[in-house]
Amino acid sequence: MALNVLVVDDSAVMRKMIIRTLQLTGLPLGEVHEAGDGAEGLAQLDRHWIDLALVDLNMPVMNGEEMIEKLRANPELKSVPIVVVSTDGSETRLARIRPNVNGFVRKPFTPEQLGEEITRIVGEIGRE
Repeated sequence: MALNVLVVDDSAVMRKMIIRTLQLTGLPLGEVHEAGDGAEGLAQLDRHWIDLALVDLNMPVMNGEEMIEKLRANPELKSVPIVVVSTDGSETRLARIRPNVNGFVRKPFTPEQLGEEITRIVGEIGRE
């Protein structure tokens, strides 16, 4: 099964790094879509079938936390696995988002850290 992935981050350079890391994991990738903020991310989710979303928290227009809340409130999208990839690791914020996400990777990350978290999540998807 090829994974369709959405990468949501306001930094084009970070999106490219995440996509390159995805390619290095050896996981079967299908389409990889990008968005620069949460609003764009939700629009991509409306247009494309997504198996996994990698979402930053701190973005303009609509931050990742707002995007995740809207995604989870949508009956058609609420089961999409989400991995937060962010520099924001405050315990207060993490406590708020943890129930709505499947994983968290703190920036800066190594390709191995991101790859291991994605592989763990994909393994859980495969067992459902």
